[in-house]
Amino acid sequence: MLQPIEPAAASSSSPSHPRDLGGPWHSDAACHSDEAGLFFAPSKEPTAARLSREEAAKRVCARCPVMLECREHALMQPEPYGVWGGMTAAERRVVLARRRRREAELQRPAPRIAAAG
Repeated sequence: MLQPIEPAAASSSSPSHPRDLGGPWHSDAACHSDEAGLFFAPSKEPTAARLSREEAAKRVCARCPVMLECREHALMQPEPYGVWGGMTAAERRVVLARRRRREAELQRPAPRIAAAG
């Protein structure tokens, strides 16, 4: 069995691909047979190439039966690199910021409304 091609800038602490993770959902992932290079940027990738690669990765994610599980995994870790669950790292940062803002709003005490009269 062929091993996935790792990004050129990969190190021993580089992110793993969803198919490499332990868990009940990863073996059902649509990306199971795809190259990791589709989901992670090589170093110094031009913007146009990155956008094209990310769109191709998102098309794989769109047909994935475990896309939501993968996305939630990436949000909970949080995974700082790559396309996970149909979202780029930048898109996940936006979602995480919204979640933090929503949680902060829910933890604030309700404003007191003075009774008229």
